[in-house]
Amino acid sequence: MTTYKLEKYLYSHCIYVMYMVTEMITLKLEQKFLEEIDKVVRSLHYHNRTEFIRNALREKIEQTKMKEAMLSIAHLKGAAKKNANYEEMRTKAFQEINYPNHRKQRGKFETISKRVI
Repeated sequence: MTTYKLEKYLYSHCIYVMYMVTEMITLKLEQKFLEEIDKVVRSLHYHNRTEFIRNALREKIEQTKMKEAMLSIAHLKGAAKKNANYEEMRTKAFQEINYPNHRKQRGKFETISKRVI
């Protein structure tokens, strides 16, 4: 059994154990769409359509949550101080720590901060 198949098996086993109490729903799909689902079920080694549909719905819910979270923090974009002169701020910070005990550390910090900025 390949690692991928083992991971899929363990994942699906966890799904069945975690969600043993289920409610049945009815879902009507066009025949061509159902055939496409069956191809994916076979190619990705799902046990059945139900497992695939559950997984697809979970992924869609997670996508929706992620999108909502991104929208909720989108207002923060650009909230930082405009026209900040990072080079000036960096120079001032180094001047504040410019004493003998920190000269070696300052060199390391300058190298790292140049990468970040």
